[in-house]
Amino acid sequence: MRVAFQGEPGAYSEEAAHEYFGPVETQPFETFDDVFAAVTSGICESGLIPIENSLAGSIHHNYDLLLSHHLYIVGEYFLRVRHCLIGFPGVKKDQISRVISHPQALGQCAGTLRKLGLKAEAVYDTAGSVKMLKASGERTTAAIASKRAAELYGMQVLQDGVEDNSENYTRFLEIAPNPVVPEGEIKTSIVFTLKNMPGALFKALSVFALRDIDLTKIESRPLPGKPWEYLFYIDFIGLVSEETTKRALDHLSEYAIMLRVLGSYKRFHSL
Repeated sequence: MRVAFQGEPGAYSEEAAHEYFGPVETQPFETFDDVFAAVTSGICESGLIPIENSLAGSIHHNYDLLLSHHLYIVGEYFLRVRHCLIGFPGVKKDQISRVISHPQALGQCAGTLRKLGLKAEAVYDTAGSVKMLKASGERTTAAIASKRAAELYGMQVLQDGVEDNSENYTRFLEIAPNPVVPEGEIKTSIVFTLKNMPGALFKALSVFALRDIDLTKIESRPLPGKPWEYLFYIDFIGLVSEETTKRALDHLSEYAIMLRVLGSYKRFHSL
């Protein structure tokens, strides 16, 4: 099995893939768009994408990609993220003046970086920042990435656990060309649009409340080409083929202009 992920070898997405899938072949891609394209074309059987972080919030671009591709969410995984400040071997922490990493990682470590007096600069990837640092030879610059990334590129961990909050988790979604029929406690993800009228969202959400369906996530995104209109992404507990869920979605379709089921999958428990 070949699994697509965004970033360089040593990225958190690759770490999550190995923890979630076990011994599989992972294939790195530069962008999230490339990951979706690889799964759509069949280059990779599955992809693992981050969708939200417990400190920095949602990765909005991946919500947009879920809508623009005909792939299914077939699983989820929570990764405990432990950021390291990484520099060249022999360099002391007080010699560092600048730090580079992915914007999400920099945001998760913003308080620590301020205390250390380090100037932050965003680059395309966490593990990629270590690769860039190694190539640059800049000994006054550090990167923020995983311990494994430091080991892969022969660099030194200057400080471990530089995230501002130890409760730092990233939720990943497995995407695949075909849906699955999961077992156990099931989560379903949907996306829909509504007419812009008073009470529209209240009515839409009430179809779940009336049936005691537990909503675990709601996210709104701008509707492309229609200013001030929105798409609503919802995760809820329940299998799409269950009678209660089917009735809720049928009820929702009375209000929704567009309704699409992104997938039903086993709920992950780890926290």
